[in-house]
Amino acid sequence: MNRDRSLEELERGRWPAPPTGATRLVMTAHALRRRPIGELAVEDMRLLIGQDVGLQYLLPMALEVLRDNPMAEGYMYAGDLLSAVITRNPSVWGESAELRHELRMIVSGLADLPPFIRRDVERFLAASR
Repeated sequence: MNRDRSLEELERGRWPAPPTGATRLVMTAHALRRRPIGELAVEDMRLLIGQDVGLQYLLPMALEVLRDNPMAEGYMYAGDLLSAVITRNPSVWGESAELRHELRMIVSGLADLPPFIRRDVERFLAASR
């Protein structure tokens, strides 16, 4: 994967301009799609993954971060990237057994998680069997 390319380049598709009066979230997602993926920060990945944008490119990158720091955080709270990743639709993980397995390994060893993250981890583990 060429990290010098943006999601627009990798997905070979330009989104139409955001509508007039679009929310900050929509404006930010549009702008991040034009940034090279290698330049995306944890918060950028959290935001895009949470909106199901560019998952085939961003989930492997997010797992690289989570491997080193499962509680990596953007601007929301410790573990917000993990929350964004594990709450994706279970069908996403059906498309990549390798990524699913890696994420299972990362979350299986976690202890002392906040209750809301623990609940999401348990749901992911149950759905990914």
